[in-house]
Amino acid sequence: MSAAVARWGSGWLVTDGAGGQASTWSIDRAMRSARKKVPGLPEGFRFHDLRHYLASLLIASRADVKVVQARVRHASAKTTLDTYGHLWPDADESTRAAVGAVLAARVEGLTEQPRNAEGS
Repeated sequence: MSAAVARWGSGWLVTDGAGGQASTWSIDRAMRSARKKVPGLPEGFRFHDLRHYLASLLIASRADVKVVQARVRHASAKTTLDTYGHLWPDADESTRAAVGAVLAARVEGLTEQPRNAEGS
């Protein structure tokens, strides 16, 4: 993707061959052609399915909602959460782990022997 952006100098991932945005029709035609050539690709696979794949890949890689929102170009984080919220890790487990780590650090700090003024 970086090579395409560097070559064409635009923000379009799929170009018309001259750096401009590819038309919806040309993308659909290319997808129909790819479905015939790529083994295991579902019959109804669409270019838009790649958008869902990207979002789920970013979420699985622990990207936050604002990063995913920007990459899939949603107007709001609410849209991103409404669409993909079920893919983020369980908040209960992550908050329990965070609280547990803080409490463990506090207990460890309390069990250390304080030093006196002479350093012994």
